[in-house]
Parts: sequence; structure tokens; C-alpha cells
Amino acid sequence: MTPQKPLAIALAGMFSLAVAMGIGRFAFTPLLPMMLHDGVINLSAASWLATANYLGYWLGAMACALQPLVWARWRALTPIVHTHAIRAGLLATVVLTMAMASQWPAAWPLWRFLAGVASALVFVYTSGWCLARLAALGAPKLAGLIFVGPGLGIMVSGLAATVMVARSMSASSAWVAFGVLAVILTALVWPQLRGTVALTAAPPDLSAASRGSAMTILALAYGMAGFGYIVTATFLPVIARQALPGSVWLDLFWPLFGLGVSVGALLTIRVPVHWDRRHLLMGCYAMQAAGILLGVHFPSLTGFAFGSLLIGLPFTAITLFAIQEVRRLRPDGASGFIGLLTAVYGLGQIAGPPWVSVLLQRSANPAQGFALSLQTAAASLLLGVALYGWLARRHPLTASATHP
Repeated sequence: MTPQKPLAIALAGMFSLAVAMGIGRFAFTPLLPMMLHDGVINLSAASWLATANYLGYWLGAMACALQPLVWARWRALTPIVHTHAIRAGLLATVVLTMAMASQWPAAWPLWRFLAGVASALVFVYTSGWCLARLAALGAPKLAGLIFVGPGLGIMVSGLAATVMVARSMSASSAWVAFGVLAVILTALVWPQLRGTVALTAAPPDLSAASRGSAMTILALAYGMAGFGYIVTATFLPVIARQALPGSVWLDLFWPLFGLGVSVGALLTIRVPVHWDRRHLLMGCYAMQAAGILLGVHFPSLTGFAFGSLLIGLPFTAITLFAIQEVRRLRPDGASGFIGLLTAVYGLGQIAGPPWVSVLLQRSANPAQGFALSLQTAAASLLLGVALYGWLARRHPLTASATHP
């Protein structure tokens, strides 16, 4: 069997996340205006469809988090990540994306729920497998390339949706087209998804009690990001249409967000390994909060464009830095704790769309409801900044600490 090269592994991770996250999760966002136009859904139902997806994502992440407990029943065995789980999640994403084209709206919440489960499995296991393989091959900096995937998927799906709208395609046809794209990307990565990695590493540089305290605050702060970004990530095209009716640029804000995600992930490749990830996370959260507030206080073409970039640039960088911090704090069984963080993040996402739905119902008009939703989202991100600041002050890095 031909030895795998680090770049091939990183690209396999990138395209896997493009399928699971960019298509399986976030294709819903650019297609939502098309579904609204076709009259197959309303904003309230859209919020609950989004929630079904986020609930599935949370349950899938919890299953990943519990894996180490299952392995612990057999002390002689080492926890592993097997690429069979990644392959299964990619196949499920393809099938469930296609299923959204069915004229059976009653089943859509189930399809979105299962797509969320599949997305979590692919995200957690792809991240764990790729980061461990890259570290073993002496190329940990290529990890940033993996997280270009979600942004790439968002950008491509957003641009594709723009073309579909121009050609007056139906939402059901668009779902089929995205399913075909998922098939192509899955076929590209399939040969690279082979083998297993053991979830072990060098001892951490903190005591068990300190690690427990740090992990609790880290998880809580990471959950703030889940709630903070989800309002914009779910409703950006709809919010832009409310503020700029008739603008020819409306469909480009979402691809611009995806471009920011990809560029931000690439920039992480240049970040030195000794920089404190908590400080980097503080900057990322502040940037996203600023991007969200731009859409509130400057609901113009320029405001939405710069806001989309500011929200997108740190989007997957936040994920990478949080995972690297987990690997520093919990190198023994990091994949399970990545699953735990992903589950807490998912709780924040689950809370977002229902909160928007409540505010829309209680506001004088949709614009006011969306403004209140965005302000709440920005506040949660600023709370996350405060939590990371406290964490960095309470548990400073040792002189020799690095982030794998």
C-alpha cells in the first residue's frame, strides 16, 4: 500500500469537511430563500428545520464524546479513530441531501436531523484522524488546510445557489444538484480514507484538577460561539433581503462569508505553535461580534459585505484553535473531548433558531426581530471573550507549552 503524504491527508480532510459541513449542514442557508419563494416553507418552519439539524449534530457529537468511555471498559484496548466512520458519514450526507428534494415536507425534519448526526461524525472523526496523522508525519501546520473545507463548501454552495436563482430553478432541483456535488467530492477523498489512528499522546502540562477546571470553562466559552454565529449563519440571506430588497448583490453575502472562512483557515497555517490559543480565540470572538453588529447598525451593502467577512474569517479558526487547546489539555483521548466540545457548541446552535423564532413572533416587524437576535448573538460572543480571558489568566501557559 502506497504511503500517505501529509498534503494528501490534509486535502482529504478538507474535502470531507466541505461535504459534511459546507453541504450537509450549511447548504440549507442559501437554499432557504429559494424554499421560501417556492412556498414550501415559512420562516417559523425554517427555524425548526434548522433546529432539527443542530439537534442531530449535538447527538452525533455526544456519541463521539462517549466513545472513550466505551473503550475504557476494555482496559487493554487503546481508543482509536477508524476511517469507516468518516466514510459512513459522507455516504449518509449524500443520501440525506438528495432526500431533501422529495415532495414530502413532513419528513424534512427527520432528514435534517440525520444530516446533523452525520455531520458531527464526519467532523469529529475527520478532525481527530487528520490531526493525529499530520502530527505523526511531522506536518502539524497543515491542519489549517483541513478547516478550509467548510468555507469551500459554503462558498461553492452559495455561488451555485446564486446561479440557480438566476435560472429560476426550484429548491428541490437545487438539493439534487448539491447531492451530486457531494457525490463527486466524496469520490475524490475515498481512496485516502483508510486506516486507524490511536488516541494517545504525550502527557499534559497541567494537573488533573487544573485540566478539569480549564476544560469546563473552555467548553462553556466554545458553546458561546455556537450560539453567537448561528443566527447569522442560518438567516444571513433572509436578513439581507429584509434590509436591501431588490439588490442585485443579495446572493453574494453568503459566498463572501464562505470565502472568509477559507481564507481564515489558510491564515492559521502561519500561526506559531507557541502562541496561546486562548488569546487567539479572544480575538476571533471579538472579530465575529464586530461582524454581527455591523449588520445591525449598518444594514447596507458595505455593512453586510464587511460583516460577512468578519464573521467568516475566524469561523473555522475558532474550531482549530479550540481543538488544539483540547489536545494540549487532554492529549489522552483527545477525540472524545473534541466530541464533548462539539456537543456543547451544538447546544448553542440548537438554542439559536428557536430564539430567533420567538423574537420574530414578539417583535413589531421582522427587521426588529432579527436586530434583537443579532444583538443577543454578539453579546454571547463577548461573554466568550471574557471567559477565555479569565482562563488565560487563571491557567497561564508554561514556558515549554506548544499546541499540537
